[in-house]
Amino acid sequence: MRQFLLILFLTHLCPAQDVHVHVSPSNDPSSNSTTEFSTIQRAMDHAPQTGPAGRLYVHIAPGTYSERVIVTANRPRTTFLGDPLAPSSIVITAAQNAKSAGGTFFSETVEVEAPEFNADGVTFANTAGATGQAVAIAVRSDKAIFKHCRFLGYQDTLFADFGRQYYTESYITGGVDFIFGNAAAVFDHVTIHEQIRGYLTAQSRTGPQQATGYVITRSTVTSEALEGGNFYLGRPWREYARVIVMNTILPVELSPQGWSPWSKGDIPVHTFYAEYNNGGPGSSITGRVPWSHQLSKQEAQHFEATEFLRGFDHWNPMAAAAKLP
Repeated sequence: MRQFLLILFLTHLCPAQDVHVHVSPSNDPSSNSTTEFSTIQRAMDHAPQTGPAGRLYVHIAPGTYSERVIVTANRPRTTFLGDPLAPSSIVITAAQNAKSAGGTFFSETVEVEAPEFNADGVTFANTAGATGQAVAIAVRSDKAIFKHCRFLGYQDTLFADFGRQYYTESYITGGVDFIFGNAAAVFDHVTIHEQIRGYLTAQSRTGPQQATGYVITRSTVTSEALEGGNFYLGRPWREYARVIVMNTILPVELSPQGWSPWSKGDIPVHTFYAEYNNGGPGSSITGRVPWSHQLSKQEAQHFEATEFLRGFDHWNPMAAAAKLP
């Protein structure tokens, strides 16, 4: 009993301690300040550590930050705060591609390894263009939230690779496989823009036991005017790829088939591609590939964010996102 009371006493002495730091291009790069930084990476390297359950808030001033940023695993509960009303005014950008970086998985502008990462009002960009794989952000973070954010690239824009992730009120653009990886990710009230005759997703679930996959819901898919062909909602990067598109507006440029095999002539056996209650000129299910699925209302409920991302700890991503500015 005495040991238990001691633990309670120590816990009271060490409450959750948040840390706030500020980043601005106008800050002195030679300064030794631990709260004012000229680059985001310097903030990640030198900001004070938080309390045991505290959060690091990185307040980012308007500007273009031409740098590569790594949020390492020893920076849990980090939040990038930009401008929710004008995320285009805060841009983190680089231009590495797979060839220049030594591989796709080294090309990212921003890499997030820390759990419970949040970002609000920030643009993540890779400006390498049509030069092959070029990642804007790689997210390997459980309980990650992105709100009022923009993700700009061409091929492999957003590497949603690990953990439970929630994207809301955001914008994603690319051309080829530009949302890819094996996270359990929900894209809710998001605009996804296809630039070419490509593929929105390349999900990489590797087994039926994995609780991973992508859910696009209450969103809008837009497209460039495509000549000589259409684009697809996805193709399976791995055998058990899972993507669900529901309650979403689909454009006329979407192929009537909806989905594509990874290689021409393949017939996916274990891939789970499904739709429910979509609208817009591309939503007709006539012509969909026979290995795709149409969900019932009851089946679609399992893919709502509050259930699909719930996990054993009963995480509510929508409630958590509502606490961001």
